[in-house]
Amino acid sequence: MNPWLAIILGSLAVFSWKLIGYLVPTKLLDTKWLSKLAGFLTIALLAALVGVQTFVGQNRIAFDARIPALLVAAVLLKVKAPFIVIVVAAATSAALLRLAF
Repeated sequence: MNPWLAIILGSLAVFSWKLIGYLVPTKLLDTKWLSKLAGFLTIALLAALVGVQTFVGQNRIAFDARIPALLVAAVLLKVKAPFIVIVVAAATSAALLRLAF
């Protein structure tokens, strides 16, 4: 398949879903059940993204400096540190571990 054809078809598919979203009645979107579902889906997708980006490298499970960095971020998140502090501390711990090993 031509790459441009794939890009155009993908763009049309995404646009059609966005258009369908505007056509859904507001009454349906304001339900409590749908709000809870959207919140749970957001959490599940973010957890899956973190899991894949942390534990998978080159199509196999990898245990490296990303795991301790994630633990540092989780501890700082638990003590309610500012977001920028969490990011900098996790990145610094991963960098130092990679430098050490």
